[in-house]
Amino acid sequence: MHRHNVGFMACDVLAEMHGFGPVQKKFSGWVQEGRIGSAKVLLLKPATYMNESGRSVGEALRFYKLEPDALTVFHDELDLAPFKVKVKQGGGTAGHNGLRSIGNHLGPDFRRVRIGIGHPGHKDRVTGHVLGNYARAEQDDLVQMLAAIGAEAEWLARGDDARFMNDVALRQQD
Repeated sequence: MHRHNVGFMACDVLAEMHGFGPVQKKFSGWVQEGRIGSAKVLLLKPATYMNESGRSVGEALRFYKLEPDALTVFHDELDLAPFKVKVKQGGGTAGHNGLRSIGNHLGPDFRRVRIGIGHPGHKDRVTGHVLGNYARAEQDDLVQMLAAIGAEAEWLARGDDARFMNDVALRQQD
């Protein structure tokens, strides 16, 4: 359960909490189909290397004839405090190889759910931090954050990013 996989963890929670179908191998990744509220949703976890994830995501969007604005990417974010969740439309990659790959394949105009992992303080420690496991002391906060994302995902599916962020933050204060 290392920090770089927190986006996949969020997908797993969404699938479980919202009763998605079984995992299928498609688009060079693992896919689950289901609904969040009234929205039909396809969860895709690329099985490529992180820096090739755009290939997998691009395949899926082309197959379903969707534009990049239909895409929401859940990813770890160094520049946010641990367990903070922010939604952003478009933008740069902040050195994230997965985002860079998706941007190279589709352009920058997709929605991102940025899941804070915090910065270790010095750039020499970034790789170890990102690829490191969550500490035992962080497990409760991680579970609470992922549960909040799952519980409030309908706001995200409806396109109400502000309400999603607000309600996730409120659940984390309980």
